[in-house]
Amino acid sequence: MDGGFSLAGAARMRARDPFEGAFGTPPLPARALDRGMGEAVGRRTVFRPADHEDFGHVADRVATGNTALLATVDPAERAQLRNAIATGALLTSGRHLQHGDAGQPGRNMEMFTNCATAICSFAKFYLLLNGSGVGRAYDDELCIVDWAQAPELKFVLSPDHPDYPRDRAGLLRFGLEMQILPWGTAPDAFDAGMEDQVRAFVAENVLARPPEGNALRHLIDDSREGWGKAVEMIEAMAFRGARERTLVLDFSAIRRAGSPIAGMQGRPASGPVSLLRGLLNVRRHVIEAARAGGMPLWEQALRVDHYLSVEVQVGGARRAARMATKSWRDADVLRFIRAKEEGGLWTANHSVMVDAEFWRGVNDPAHTGPLAVHARAVFAEATRCAWINGEPGFINGDRLEDSRTGSARRKPVHADGRDFRSHRYQATEGATLLADLARRATTAHFPVTTNPCGEITLHVTGGYCVIGDFAPLLACPVPLEAVTPGQVPTDTAQTWDARVRDSVRLGVRFLLRANRMDALYGEEVRRTNRIGIGPTGLHEWAWMRFGLDFHDLLDEERAAPFWHAVRELSTIAKAEANAYAAETGTARPVTITTVKPAGTTSKLFGLTEGAHLPARRQYLRWVQFKGVQRADGMWETGSDPLLADYARRGYPVRALRSFPGMSIVGFPTVPLIQRLGMGARVVTAPEATPAQQYRWLELLEKYWIGAEQGNQVSYTLKIYTDRQDLAGFRAIVAANQPHVRCCAVLPSRPDSDLGYEYLPEEEVPAGKFAALAAGIHDEDAREVVDWAHLQCASGACPI
Repeated sequence: MDGGFSLAGAARMRARDPFEGAFGTPPLPARALDRGMGEAVGRRTVFRPADHEDFGHVADRVATGNTALLATVDPAERAQLRNAIATGALLTSGRHLQHGDAGQPGRNMEMFTNCATAICSFAKFYLLLNGSGVGRAYDDELCIVDWAQAPELKFVLSPDHPDYPRDRAGLLRFGLEMQILPWGTAPDAFDAGMEDQVRAFVAENVLARPPEGNALRHLIDDSREGWGKAVEMIEAMAFRGARERTLVLDFSAIRRAGSPIAGMQGRPASGPVSLLRGLLNVRRHVIEAARAGGMPLWEQALRVDHYLSVEVQVGGARRAARMATKSWRDADVLRFIRAKEEGGLWTANHSVMVDAEFWRGVNDPAHTGPLAVHARAVFAEATRCAWINGEPGFINGDRLEDSRTGSARRKPVHADGRDFRSHRYQATEGATLLADLARRATTAHFPVTTNPCGEITLHVTGGYCVIGDFAPLLACPVPLEAVTPGQVPTDTAQTWDARVRDSVRLGVRFLLRANRMDALYGEEVRRTNRIGIGPTGLHEWAWMRFGLDFHDLLDEERAAPFWHAVRELSTIAKAEANAYAAETGTARPVTITTVKPAGTTSKLFGLTEGAHLPARRQYLRWVQFKGVQRADGMWETGSDPLLADYARRGYPVRALRSFPGMSIVGFPTVPLIQRLGMGARVVTAPEATPAQQYRWLELLEKYWIGAEQGNQVSYTLKIYTDRQDLAGFRAIVAANQPHVRCCAVLPSRPDSDLGYEYLPEEEVPAGKFAALAAGIHDEDAREVVDWAHLQCASGACPI
């Protein structure tokens, strides 16, 4: 038996071969997705229904597309990459699994980058439309556009457009979408008064044709680039002080709502009304409000970004994931801290950027002076707000990679806009604004910020990081049920360990090839060559390969084989990335190791997500269906036929009061970690103390992230309010947060105290769970699950 990580294979098999060949080149069978949740995520986000895909087909097209990014790639590497993906050992990320195919070399990098930053609103909006999660720093020194100086905005939508509200049904739909009418207004309740109200709104705000005169006219192109360019024109004119000008934006060329978007696997287009609503909100709630006075520039930017992000949410491509940060040194930071509590700004995670001087002010009573007093006030207000709604968090800006090494300050300033230019999009109107902001960033106190989930450090003026996961558990070459935890036969252990090492090597090469794509931030990509590869399913791997549970992992001596393996894999990742960069003539990567939330990829195979502990031991996954059961046991007309079928099979079904006409079905779910024989040794997030979880993060930073070329660990630590009061919460944060780079600390109430009619996941005691499962008679349950119920189920990266 081999209980340690076998390192003999870490040396290259041949000097010219970067791999140990552990996956081989003949196609390996694709790993089956986890029943229920994994299958649902696969159907909704990965598989292409028209192609009748399984995960093996996904691996084929993703490996083909990625390796096509270089003129020549060894066919053996493509075959091994395909096998690593097909087995689940290399999970890449959801975006690569979704978009990767033979057409990848002709697509823009923004479709494949999970993480980005932006310095202005049009850049942020364009990146969100492409699906990137975007971080932005709202520091005073980096917000220079006064939206009160924006031009007078007029909007045109041709009456010939299918979405123009020309009849009663169109007026009702328009009134609902514009939030003129109460949400849910039924056709029979849409009376003449309401109709007149909507007609008056249309007449006041939507022109049927461009007005005469010398106004600047712009026809918005039916593309992501077209939408971004419209915002660029407004923002650039505001920066130039064009308040006396008139800008007419014509929405008539935008395809009708619901039309398929070919580049997004046929997802429905939002139509012109979505963008119109966003810009109307910007005009009303930012431009006009700023002209009335009292709105600082950073808040103008924050609100513009929010109103535009709402329309990305509606777009059907994905939720608009954002991080909003502000320096603790800013005099107005208390207003930023309270912004989330005051309501309305729900599209971003908010965090305060802090440093060692901040924590000295918080923790050292002898540290006096105005800045120390300010630090204590910021800490008190931030923790008070976080205790109520979980935000803002703290990010240790001085512990971020760029700030520590100084590489952020070496980013060159280009006045010609070349650092914001791709084949698909070029900054024209906004080039001067971007150059001014780039110059200011060279002397900013915090020249970097993070992506929405906090694991990637990026320059404030804009940058990317392509990221991916490897799952060491799934590299096991034999069925998991054939493995005795911690007692793996030597031959199996050697193959398993070699596959883990090769999945890391294949993964970093995969990500570095993605950096060669046409990119908006192409200059920054070439300068930094950032990537982020990280593990997921760590707790399952620690148990099956080494026989260690969470408590064991906190003991460095007892868990030495595990932590030695993690450090070895980190070394391999960095060595392979540096060697491959040299081989391909690109820059040495600034960052390589990370741990991302891994929500989509982990759900495919039922793994714990990234660094997170399992949220629950066993639970009912509640899913909404249309329909309700009458008192006589019959189902109302129009009810989803699956409801009656599930009820007949014994699944718990309950009608909802908060959503009339809807019912929920409870599907008993057991995470994979509960099926590996751990029994009582499973530790869930509520069972681990905050100190234990902070210790876990410190160890991951030490052994996986490392001192050089490391990003961060994305982690959401829940502190349960029935076990701590506000004073205890503050003490935990003050004592522990200074010692990690980044950690989201989320005060949470027990599920039973949250006051919701139901939660997507409801933990159920083991006895009751067993009884429910015993009452279900279904040999092959395959539920239809709406994607909205699958996002961020574990609390990682909460929006």
